[in-house]
Amino acid sequence: MSEMNVQKYISDLQTLFRANADPENAFNMKKYMKDNYEFYGIKTPERNELTKDLLRKENIPGVEDAKSIIIKLWKLPERELQYFAMRLAEKVVKKFDAPSIEFLEYLVVNKSWWDTVDFIAANLVGMHFKRFPHLIEPNTVRWINSNNMWLQRSALLFQLKYKKETNTELLFDYCTRLSKSNEFFIRKGIGWALREYSKYDPPSVRKFVKNTELSGLSNSEALRLIS
Repeated sequence: MSEMNVQKYISDLQTLFRANADPENAFNMKKYMKDNYEFYGIKTPERNELTKDLLRKENIPGVEDAKSIIIKLWKLPERELQYFAMRLAEKVVKKFDAPSIEFLEYLVVNKSWWDTVDFIAANLVGMHFKRFPHLIEPNTVRWINSNNMWLQRSALLFQLKYKKETNTELLFDYCTRLSKSNEFFIRKGIGWALREYSKYDPPSVRKFVKNTELSGLSNSEALRLIS
């Protein structure tokens, strides 16, 4: 796909979204997201229906073209464009090479809010680390030690879909390291990560919570399914 075709792909997507914009929805969605982003006002079910043909296997661009499209969509103001970009990334992430972790980190630290970071961590970073496990420790330790709340949250949440394959030593270590954080999204992330793993190993989570000084929010979230 040439640069011209990449631009046409994006332009066609914007035209599609503009044609289905809903100003009232856009106002409410913007308020819900703390006025951080602009919206067309297209809710998820409708957006998925509008873009299903674009996301069919036969219509997915090659990896490098997809990355180019995603980066360009990431820089545009309407949030639905980032939501589509994440869905496109999900279609090609299994073809990423190892250094593409830098691409995924870019998505985490730009236009950062829970609605993108949580999807990226669980669906994109999580898949990438499964394919390249040697990348896990150097990158997630760096994220945990960073001052970036969203990288820290990603280090907590990338194993959300690992189920019984979760590296509990890593999970508990990162929860402990961040347990003194005053950030809501970190405290909530600790609780969410522990709660998800509690579906598969409730005794371990119960023991960890009992023996670790967590915030009230992290504690209650972690034990929600096993209290």
